[in-house]
Amino acid sequence: MCGYPFRVRFDDNAGLDSSEVQDMRGSGGGGGIGGRVAIGGGGLGIVGLVIYFLISQFGGAPSTGTSPAAGGLGLSDVHAGQQLDAGTLAKKCRTGADANRDHDCAVVAIVNSIQDYWTQEFSRSGQTYRKATTRFFSGGVRTGCGSATSDTGPFYCPADSYVYIDLTFFNELKTRFGAQGGLFTEAYVLAHEYGHHVQNLTGTSKRGTGTGPTSGSVRLELQADCYAGVWANHASTTPTSSGKPLVQDVTKDDISRALDTASRIGDDYIQKNLGNGHVDKSSFTHGTSAQREKWFTTGFQTGQPARCNTFSTNDLG
Repeated sequence: MCGYPFRVRFDDNAGLDSSEVQDMRGSGGGGGIGGRVAIGGGGLGIVGLVIYFLISQFGGAPSTGTSPAAGGLGLSDVHAGQQLDAGTLAKKCRTGADANRDHDCAVVAIVNSIQDYWTQEFSRSGQTYRKATTRFFSGGVRTGCGSATSDTGPFYCPADSYVYIDLTFFNELKTRFGAQGGLFTEAYVLAHEYGHHVQNLTGTSKRGTGTGPTSGSVRLELQADCYAGVWANHASTTPTSSGKPLVQDVTKDDISRALDTASRIGDDYIQKNLGNGHVDKSSFTHGTSAQREKWFTTGFQTGQPARCNTFSTNDLG
């Protein structure tokens, strides 16, 4: 993507694993919002679709507590009109050098780095990390959590263990919400969604219920922000299967851009600037802008998942 503000640099010689990303763009098969959608969904009653877009974008898991075995929708497979392109990414995304010149490959590299970190972190504690695939889609998509459109933003579906993202979302962050943008902004978004996958694997997702400033939903989202910061701390030192870290360094500018994004997706900012100007704390599902910045920073500064103790503290910020 010519002119893309990469900033993040990848080791040219590090290998990429394109199997962690599937490309469904241009395949159709979306439909409207239906079934069980991402945690934090349901904001339509507050200030309409624009809030649904924002509140859903860092959603993650459905709040119903339903698992595939307990009556999930069973939509995890590709349906009529949807096809996976397994060849294109595999052909063009092979090394860090490819990630440095191609946006799709950069996203593959970010996903690889995030999952390599969690694989090693789980292993250190005697556990096994089960990888989740990211699916690129365009327009709409059917998932194990129901159908969604691009307006939903990126989300993680625990019923099928996929991260779903329409890459045009990152342009929306800049044009609609005024975020600085840049590749590390995208890394923050993806690391947050994979934080929800970690919560699903550890059983924490079921605690993300309710609304309000100290609700389980808010605590779940802030913990995912913290997990994103933890990955950022280790990004430049986590080796891939080839033995080399993909990310060469994480700069002050990268962190500034992540924090800028966090500041624009807090419940208070969204309600005040994109809603009716009134902040209703009782409807909070993701935390304030300051809280989201605080917990990403906590993860980044400590590099310790155990410090992301949003469920065991009375001080969320």
